[in-house]
Order: sequence, then C-alpha cells, then structure tokens
Amino acid sequence: MSEQFKIFLSQLSETNATLDYFTDFKKIKGNVNKIAIKLNQLNYLIGKADIKAAVNELYEENPKAFEVLDILIAIRKNKNAKTFNNKGEIVMLDSYFTSPENICEYIEETGLGEIFRNKDVKNLVDYVFGIEVGLDTNARKNRGGKNMSKAVSLIFEKYKIYYKKEVESTYFPDISSLGVDKKRFDFVIKTKKKTYLIETNFYNGGGSKLNETARSYSEIAPKINQYKHYEFVWITDGQGW
Repeated sequence: MSEQFKIFLSQLSETNATLDYFTDFKKIKGNVNKIAIKLNQLNYLIGKADIKAAVNELYEENPKAFEVLDILIAIRKNKNAKTFNNKGEIVMLDSYFTSPENICEYIEETGLGEIFRNKDVKNLVDYVFGIEVGLDTNARKNRGGKNMSKAVSLIFEKYKIYYKKEVESTYFPDISSLGVDKKRFDFVIKTKKKTYLIETNFYNGGGSKLNETARSYSEIAPKINQYKHYEFVWITDGQGW
C-alpha cells in the first residue's frame, strides 16, 4: 500500500451523521397523514374474532380503506411488489385488495389476521408510524450525502471561496468529451487559471456502490482533466473505505 494511501485512510472520519440524519420525522408524519383516514377505518378489524365478517362489513362501507394494506407489511405502494398466490402464479400484491375474498386471503396469509384477533396492535396509525420510521433508514444514504455536501460548503465559506452548487455539465459545452449525457456536479469553483468541477460523497460502509462510484469517477476525471482550464476533484470521506 502506498504511503499516500495510508495517510488517506488514517484521516477518514468515523461519521458525518448529525442528529437529524437518523430519522426524518417530518417526512414520516406526512406519509402517515396521507393515509390516516384509511388506517383508522382498518382499525375496525382489530379485536374481531371473525375477520371474514368484519372485512365484508368494512368493504361494503368503504372498499378503498383496504388500499393501504400493503404498508402494514412494510411495502410501499410505489414498489409495485409481486408475490406468488396459492395457485403458484405471480401476481401484483395490490391485486389482493380488490375483493373481500382476496383481502381475507391476504390478511390471513401475511399473518395480519392473528395480529388483529389478538389485539397485538392497538392502533394502525401508530403502528404504521413505526413502520415508516423503519423504512426511513433506507434514506440515510441520501441524508449522509447532503451532510457531506453541507460540510464541504462550510469549509469553502470559512475560507471565503466562492462556489456554485448543483451545476449541470451542459453549463460547460466546451467539455465535449463528457458526451450528451447530463451530469450534475455538486460544486463548481472558478479561478483565474482553472474551473474545478467537484463531486462529494461519504461512505459509512463499503460495497458495490463505492466500487461503482470509484470506477465512474476514474473514467470521468481524464475526460475533464484533458482540458487545460478544467480539473475534476473528488472529495470523499468515511470508514467505508
């Protein structure tokens, strides 16, 4: 291992997480509020010994209440989830929500039936709030990237370095080597001698994403650096390295 790389690894930060990194409660509350009425209607099923009869009664009153059954097993509507049915066919998950019979099959096969009968859940609004907290951990990578961008911008501002954020590659038509695909640079700093096109990221863990990004940037760098007045800069950090 080269001495320079050893120095690089020794200086990596353990984390860039701020307290608001872990959970976005504002987003979670918004997601729950959008479906709260339907969840409250589904509360009717809690404690019912005869789930089939309760489903029929609620379906007759408001069939749309069952449209949110997928989130009860931590599946988002926009995922277009598929599953095997009892006939061995691959079907869309939400196809179960179209009739009382299919709804009952869904509730029993997923295990929700026992949860309802035993009152293991008291209120589905609160239950889904908890599910949303769990699902929100998937967005931490995005928040980590934003924190890294914020940290870099604070350094620029500290040293009074003028910069622009989120600049499209189309803003630099003379760099024809980038091709027709649009690319957005996190920062651009223009000096008398050069314009620096900057990407930033933070890796808490290793894996394919880090390797993919490294390969991508190793291809982009020479395409930009071949131009005398431009230079590509990659600012990265994190123990994922």
